[in-house]
Amino acid sequence: MTTLRILGIDPGLRTTGFGVIDADGSALRYVASGTISTTRIEKDHLPARLKVLFDGIREVSERYQPDCASVEIVFVNVNPQSTLLLGQARGAAISALVSANLPVAEYTALQMKQAVVGYGRADKTQIQEMVRRLLSLPGLPGTDAADALGLAITHAHAHTSMSRLAGAKGLGGLPNQTQKAAYKGGRSR
Repeated sequence: MTTLRILGIDPGLRTTGFGVIDADGSALRYVASGTISTTRIEKDHLPARLKVLFDGIREVSERYQPDCASVEIVFVNVNPQSTLLLGQARGAAISALVSANLPVAEYTALQMKQAVVGYGRADKTQIQEMVRRLLSLPGLPGTDAADALGLAITHAHAHTSMSRLAGAKGLGGLPNQTQKAAYKGGRSR
Protein backbone atom coordinates (compact mmCIF):
# COMPACT_ATOMS: atom_id res chain seq x y z
CA MET A 1 0.00 0.00 0.00
CA THR A 2 1.23 3.50 -0.77
CA THR A 3 1.02 6.58 1.40
CA LEU A 4 -2.08 8.70 0.98
CA ARG A 5 -1.94 12.37 2.01
CA ILE A 6 -5.31 13.57 3.30
CA LEU A 7 -6.44 17.15 3.97
CA GLY A 8 -9.27 17.49 6.48
CA ILE A 9 -11.37 20.67 6.55
CA ASP A 10 -13.66 21.77 9.41
CA PRO A 11 -15.55 24.65 7.78
CA GLY A 12 -16.54 27.76 9.69
CA LEU A 13 -17.24 31.32 8.62
CA ARG A 14 -15.08 32.87 11.36
CA THR A 15 -12.53 30.07 11.68
CA THR A 16 -11.95 27.12 9.37
CA GLY A 17 -9.74 24.35 10.66
CA PHE A 18 -7.40 22.32 8.47
CA GLY A 19 -5.38 19.21 9.17
CA VAL A 20 -3.04 17.21 6.96
CA ILE A 21 -2.01 13.62 7.65
CA ASP A 22 -0.25 10.84 5.79
CA ALA A 23 -1.90 7.42 5.94
CA ASP A 24 0.01 4.29 5.06
CA GLY A 25 -2.44 1.48 5.72
CA SER A 26 -3.43 1.89 9.36
CA ALA A 27 -0.29 3.92 10.19
CA LEU A 28 -1.04 7.63 10.52
CA ARG A 29 1.49 10.46 10.55
CA TYR A 30 0.85 14.11 11.36
CA VAL A 31 1.94 16.58 8.68
CA ALA A 32 0.38 19.95 9.57
CA SER A 33 -2.67 21.67 11.02
CA GLY A 34 -3.99 25.12 11.73
CA THR A 35 -6.80 27.55 11.07
CA ILE A 36 -7.85 30.08 8.49
CA SER A 37 -9.46 33.09 10.16
CA THR A 38 -11.79 35.74 8.78
CA THR A 39 -12.25 37.61 12.07
CA ARG A 40 -10.39 40.71 10.82
CA ILE A 41 -13.01 41.26 8.13
CA GLU A 42 -16.27 42.97 9.10
CA LYS A 43 -19.20 40.60 9.59
CA ASP A 44 -21.30 42.20 6.86
CA HIS A 45 -18.62 41.62 4.19
CA LEU A 46 -19.56 38.00 3.46
CA PRO A 47 -18.01 37.81 -0.04
CA ALA A 48 -14.65 39.02 1.32
CA ARG A 49 -14.77 36.43 4.12
CA LEU A 50 -15.58 33.64 1.64
CA LYS A 51 -12.65 34.75 -0.53
CA VAL A 52 -10.28 34.53 2.45
CA LEU A 53 -11.49 30.96 3.10
CA PHE A 54 -11.22 29.97 -0.56
CA ASP A 55 -7.73 31.46 -0.95
CA GLY A 56 -6.55 30.00 2.36
CA ILE A 57 -7.65 26.48 1.49
CA ARG A 58 -6.07 26.77 -1.96
CA GLU A 59 -2.82 27.88 -0.31
CA VAL A 60 -2.89 24.91 2.10
CA SER A 61 -3.59 22.57 -0.85
CA GLU A 62 -0.70 23.97 -2.85
CA ARG A 63 1.70 23.84 0.09
CA TYR A 64 0.97 20.27 1.26
CA GLN A 65 -0.11 18.62 -2.02
CA PRO A 66 -2.79 16.29 -0.60
CA ASP A 67 -4.14 13.36 -2.62
CA CYS A 68 -7.70 13.88 -1.37
CA ALA A 69 -9.76 15.88 1.10
CA SER A 70 -12.51 15.33 3.63
CA VAL A 71 -15.01 17.96 4.77
CA GLU A 72 -17.60 17.98 7.52
CA ILE A 73 -21.24 17.83 6.44
CA VAL A 74 -23.28 20.60 8.02
CA PHE A 75 -26.77 19.98 9.35
CA VAL A 76 -29.49 22.48 10.21
CA ASN A 77 -29.17 23.75 13.75
CA VAL A 78 -31.34 25.99 15.95
CA ASN A 79 -30.50 29.21 14.09
CA PRO A 80 -31.33 29.00 10.35
CA GLN A 81 -29.27 32.13 9.58
CA SER A 82 -26.16 30.60 11.16
CA THR A 83 -26.76 27.39 9.23
CA LEU A 84 -27.02 29.32 5.97
CA LEU A 85 -23.78 31.21 6.65
CA LEU A 86 -21.97 28.01 7.64
CA GLY A 87 -23.23 26.38 4.45
CA GLN A 88 -21.71 29.19 2.43
CA ALA A 89 -18.36 28.75 4.20
CA ARG A 90 -18.57 25.02 3.47
CA GLY A 91 -19.34 25.80 -0.18
CA ALA A 92 -16.26 28.04 -0.41
CA ALA A 93 -14.15 25.26 1.12
CA ILE A 94 -15.44 22.58 -1.25
CA SER A 95 -15.04 24.91 -4.24
CA ALA A 96 -11.42 25.55 -3.29
CA LEU A 97 -10.74 21.81 -2.97
CA VAL A 98 -12.45 20.94 -6.25
CA SER A 99 -10.63 23.77 -8.04
CA ALA A 100 -7.40 22.14 -6.83
CA ASN A 101 -8.57 18.89 -8.51
CA LEU A 102 -8.95 17.04 -5.22
CA PRO A 103 -11.51 14.29 -4.65
CA VAL A 104 -13.67 15.34 -1.70
CA ALA A 105 -15.24 12.96 0.82
CA GLU A 106 -17.86 14.19 3.26
CA TYR A 107 -18.51 13.01 6.82
CA THR A 108 -20.93 14.05 9.54
CA ALA A 109 -19.68 15.13 12.95
CA LEU A 110 -21.20 11.91 14.33
CA GLN A 111 -19.20 9.78 11.87
CA MET A 112 -16.00 11.63 12.72
CA LYS A 113 -16.54 11.30 16.48
CA GLN A 114 -17.26 7.59 16.18
CA ALA A 115 -14.18 7.01 14.01
CA VAL A 116 -11.83 9.00 16.24
CA VAL A 117 -13.23 8.60 19.77
CA GLY A 118 -15.53 5.61 19.37
CA TYR A 119 -18.49 7.58 20.72
CA GLY A 120 -20.78 9.73 18.56
CA ARG A 121 -21.53 12.23 21.31
CA ALA A 122 -17.91 12.91 22.24
CA ASP A 123 -17.09 16.46 23.27
CA LYS A 124 -14.36 18.73 21.90
CA THR A 125 -11.80 17.82 24.57
CA GLN A 126 -12.26 14.09 23.91
CA ILE A 127 -11.68 14.67 20.19
CA GLN A 128 -8.59 16.75 20.91
CA GLU A 129 -7.15 14.08 23.21
CA MET A 130 -7.77 11.18 20.83
CA VAL A 131 -6.32 13.11 17.87
CA ARG A 132 -3.27 13.86 20.03
CA ARG A 133 -2.91 10.15 20.86
CA LEU A 134 -3.59 8.80 17.36
CA LEU A 135 -1.06 11.16 15.78
CA SER A 136 1.46 11.10 18.68
CA LEU A 137 1.33 14.88 19.06
CA PRO A 138 3.27 16.54 21.92
CA GLY A 139 0.21 18.60 22.95
CA LEU A 140 -3.46 19.12 22.25
CA PRO A 141 -4.31 20.73 18.92
CA GLY A 142 -6.82 23.60 18.91
CA THR A 143 -10.47 22.58 18.62
CA ASP A 144 -10.89 23.57 14.96
CA ALA A 145 -7.61 21.93 13.93
CA ALA A 146 -8.49 18.82 15.98
CA ASP A 147 -11.82 18.49 14.19
CA ALA A 148 -10.09 18.88 10.81
CA LEU A 149 -7.47 16.28 11.75
CA GLY A 150 -10.32 14.07 12.96
CA LEU A 151 -11.98 14.33 9.54
CA ALA A 152 -8.70 13.35 7.87
CA ILE A 153 -8.35 10.39 10.26
CA THR A 154 -11.95 9.38 9.52
CA HIS A 155 -11.22 9.34 5.82
CA ALA A 156 -8.01 7.37 6.37
CA HIS A 157 -9.96 4.72 8.29
CA ALA A 158 -12.71 4.61 5.64
CA HIS A 159 -10.20 4.41 2.80
CA THR A 160 -8.20 1.65 4.50
CA SER A 161 -11.36 -0.35 5.21
CA MET A 162 -12.63 0.00 1.64
CA SER A 163 -9.23 -0.97 0.21
CA ARG A 164 -9.06 -4.05 2.43
CA LEU A 165 -12.60 -5.03 1.52
CA ALA A 166 -11.93 -4.59 -2.19
CA GLY A 167 -8.68 -6.57 -1.92
CA ALA A 168 -10.32 -9.36 0.07
CA LYS A 169 -13.08 -9.67 -2.50
CA GLY A 170 -10.60 -9.72 -5.39
CA LEU A 171 -11.85 -6.36 -6.60
CA GLY A 172 -8.45 -4.76 -6.73
CA GLY A 173 -8.44 -2.18 -3.92
CA LEU A 174 -6.13 0.72 -4.72
CA PRO A 175 -2.62 -0.77 -4.53
CA ASN A 176 -1.44 -0.37 -8.11
CA GLN A 177 -0.40 2.94 -9.65
CA THR A 178 -3.13 2.98 -12.31
CA GLN A 179 -5.84 2.68 -9.69
CA LYS A 180 -4.14 5.23 -7.41
CA ALA A 181 -3.88 7.71 -10.29
CA ALA A 182 -7.57 7.19 -11.04
CA TYR A 183 -8.42 7.81 -7.37
CA LYS A 184 -6.36 10.98 -7.38
CA GLY A 185 -8.21 12.29 -10.40
CA GLY A 186 -5.39 11.46 -12.79
CA ARG A 187 -2.76 13.47 -10.92
CA SER A 188 0.66 11.97 -10.43
CA ARG A 189 3.44 12.96 -8.09
